[in-house]
Amino acid sequence: MDMDGSPSMHIPNRSIDSVRPLKVICVGAGISGILAAIRLPQRVQKLDLTIYDKNKDLGGTWFENDYPGVACDIPAHCYQLSFESNKAWSEFYASGPEILEYWRLVGKKYGVRKYMKLEHEVLEARWLEEAARWAMKIKNTVSGEVFDDSADVLISAIGILNKWKWPNIPGLHDFKGPLVHSAAWDHSFDYKNKDVALIGSGSTGIQILPNIQPDVKHVDHYVRGSTWVATTIAGEEVKKRVPDGSNFRYSKEEIEEWTRDPKAYLRYRKAIEHELQSAHGITIKDSDAQKGARKFFTQMMQDKLKTKPEIASHMLPTFPPLCKRLTPGPGYLEALVKENVDVVIDPIDKVVPEGIQTKDGRIRPVDALICATGFDTTFTNRFPIYGRHGVKLGDKWRQVPDTYLGIATSDFPNYFMFAGPNQAMGAGNLLIFFERVAEYAAKSLQKMQNEQIRTMTPTQRSVDNFTRFCESYFEGTVFSVECSSWYKGNSTTGKVSALWPGSSLHAVKALENPRWEDFEYTYVDGEEFGWFGNGWSERDRDDLDRAYYLEPDYMDIPAVESNGVVDMEEGMRTHVNGVKSA
Repeated sequence: MDMDGSPSMHIPNRSIDSVRPLKVICVGAGISGILAAIRLPQRVQKLDLTIYDKNKDLGGTWFENDYPGVACDIPAHCYQLSFESNKAWSEFYASGPEILEYWRLVGKKYGVRKYMKLEHEVLEARWLEEAARWAMKIKNTVSGEVFDDSADVLISAIGILNKWKWPNIPGLHDFKGPLVHSAAWDHSFDYKNKDVALIGSGSTGIQILPNIQPDVKHVDHYVRGSTWVATTIAGEEVKKRVPDGSNFRYSKEEIEEWTRDPKAYLRYRKAIEHELQSAHGITIKDSDAQKGARKFFTQMMQDKLKTKPEIASHMLPTFPPLCKRLTPGPGYLEALVKENVDVVIDPIDKVVPEGIQTKDGRIRPVDALICATGFDTTFTNRFPIYGRHGVKLGDKWRQVPDTYLGIATSDFPNYFMFAGPNQAMGAGNLLIFFERVAEYAAKSLQKMQNEQIRTMTPTQRSVDNFTRFCESYFEGTVFSVECSSWYKGNSTTGKVSALWPGSSLHAVKALENPRWEDFEYTYVDGEEFGWFGNGWSERDRDDLDRAYYLEPDYMDIPAVESNGVVDMEEGMRTHVNGVKSA
């Protein structure tokens, strides 16, 4: 006991700079998982990292989606890591296979596969309060074996576009011909010279149609609602090369020049990135940028659909651009007016063995049916995750997901998220945000190690504050306008829960310096002051350099006032000789 009667403090048998080992499990080997495999081992000492993924290879959505025409509608030179530039992109908007190859090469260069256990599906994660660990059930999808694993920290990196689903159409599986889904493309399926039905006019359907149209005999394209088909994103560079705004290929000479002259490449990459990051104003309700975009997109769609104006009448939305995700579609509008394409706006009643029957009773026979109907984007479709008090994350988020900065949520300790709620971007660069999420997670792990933290969880107050900000912020944006969007949980009037409440650059700044006061903590040995150690440092105990702080790499040299003209040695010799300095 101390003199004042309080219990004596337990002094742990560890140095002040003793690093706590951490076991981390990351679920998902897509872009986010690859980033975790690069940054966490780089930043975090004594790290035991395992990344599980159900697929046969890394790459996430770019491994899973390989339908005809799969591509990214973000310029390739923006859809890459800030620190790993590929100067040899073949096209301005890269194809899915080329993007997948980029991530495979990134994975090889940085040695990420050693952390990955592919063809392993996570079945469940459950927080054990007494042990302060996540208990996991894992299934080896090859052998069928189910086994247990556990970790101090759980990171979800499974992405948004992860779980595809068939459309809810009566009789769908009674169709007698080939039935394929864009997210599980059957490569034995030959659509050439066939009558095909294509259901869906989202970003996937918009890519598929112009790629199959030249080869099919006829296509009935079922377009349920209206949508803005935009010009290409960051398309000023495209217009310099191709007046109609379609994609273009880089020349061999350009790629060779960028390889020889990295500064020239950086100028080019920054110019495109600057344009990509300059569209935030369009998201603001009734802004001049929004009005200008609406006028431009309307005219563009009407011009390209002028030979079939009835299509434009149906497709042009009443809601503003970006209320739902903007879908650039090189070649899509042009394909809609081709002679072998019929746009069907009548609602589908059911699928019959020979084709599709619409609500007006008409049956349109087809040889094959393609569903480009997307994914379950509700954030409640994942493997079950149970937090404190047995709360299931899917139940907690059943109405509206609540998070702290999109990276964590209350009552789920030591749990971090990539591509969770509030992490999608309405405009701007998503990958730079994911890079900052990786850095944020690394800083959090470092804090847990250095301060002997057992658990860290965002406070309910910080989660509530972020939620309240989101609700207020989105009221001033086009995202809150009435339109059916996965930004609002596939509702028309629900709360916006998928997007970051601000610009991409705003997100970068928000995650730059974590506000540790927005978390609550428990500590190893139950001692809040345990970070102080036992009065020793590791260098006191081990045979290490005990004057390390004199090495230049450790020094932070301040700016000087005299433009470097003061000669310290000469000045001191003068002083010793009895001459005062000026």
